[in-house]
Amino acid sequence: MAISGKISVEVVIQVPASKFFHILAKEFHNIQNICERVHGANLHQGDDWHSTDSVKNWTCLVDGKVITCKEKIEAIDEEKKLIKYSLFDGDIGQNYKLFKCNVQVTETNNESASVKWTIEYEKITEDVKTPYGYLEFLEKGTVEVGDHLQKA
Repeated sequence: MAISGKISVEVVIQVPASKFFHILAKEFHNIQNICERVHGANLHQGDDWHSTDSVKNWTCLVDGKVITCKEKIEAIDEEKKLIKYSLFDGDIGQNYKLFKCNVQVTETNNESASVKWTIEYEKITEDVKTPYGYLEFLEKGTVEVGDHLQKA
């Protein structure tokens, strides 16, 4: 069994890429008000949710369990609509040495976008599950944000 790997999911939403990317890049603090699986989030370090210097605490529902972790933005590429996150500590840190999450939003046409999430991970031991539950969490959250933006 592999101890490290990459998994990904791609979701098409009926929202322009720029609107969806804006939520992630400029209004990330609102995710907790949009997604039912996000139970809470706050700044742990720094004063800007969208700065690469800031660290956020998250409490989420993944695989039917409440989990906690910290998250930091490693890079934002506005032109490519790409954000790279690093997740650590809490439940993530107990199971994974490395847990990185990338999201890229691509315009499919003027009214829809493709959102691709990729998780790169390294398990602490072979007994740790491949993080498909986290991928499902991201997929469902993407649909929820897309639905929210359609209604807005």
